[in-house]
Amino acid sequence: MYKGVPPKTAFTIMESVRKGKGLTEEFEKIMKENKVEDWYIESCKRIKYMFPKGHAVAYVMMAVRVAYFKVYYPLAYYATYFTVRGADDFDADLVCKGESAVHAKLQELYALGNSASVKDKGLMTVLELSFEMYKRGFKMLKVDLYKSDATKFQIVDNALRPPLSSLQGVGVNAAKSIAEARKDGEFISKEDLRLRSKVSKTVIETLSNHGCLEGMSETNQLSLF
Repeated sequence: MYKGVPPKTAFTIMESVRKGKGLTEEFEKIMKENKVEDWYIESCKRIKYMFPKGHAVAYVMMAVRVAYFKVYYPLAYYATYFTVRGADDFDADLVCKGESAVHAKLQELYALGNSASVKDKGLMTVLELSFEMYKRGFKMLKVDLYKSDATKFQIVDNALRPPLSSLQGVGVNAAKSIAEARKDGEFISKEDLRLRSKVSKTVIETLSNHGCLEGMSETNQLSLF
């Protein structure tokens, strides 16, 4: 366009080159007529893909925003990352055991090398962020049957509280069902929890193993002696 090629034609040429379609004979003729340098024309023929400036600017701006929050609002950053990006790979039962447990698991995953599965790599990223969070002086609270959100990480003072769905074995639907059922009051037993929330026994077992159901009886009925 700077050489005198009509703006619309210049844009069409740019799009063709950007998508890896190169130059047509007509495009090349127009460029030569407007004295576009040979090296430029040859480059257009060789290019397979061009990253648009607009995309580059958008990614850089996003990176700056993310870095800003990570430095100045760290808990908001970690809460958002774990909720949005790490939801499928987060293992609350492991992460809540503390820095040492996270570090030990990371070493196991690193030792797998190229044999690490996609699931392993996803967990590795989550654990690296968790380890970093611990090193910065923040804590990860345990999942709480009544205080944890169904799917979102919450900021509590100088720590994060994981959602119910962050426990491996508690799906999003089960977590939402529990959150809805608890609105009607506390659960008087594991049986009451299962019946009111309509979750499976596997979910109840997972919650119990994490310590969410401490002191809760198995059934609603009293034993008869």
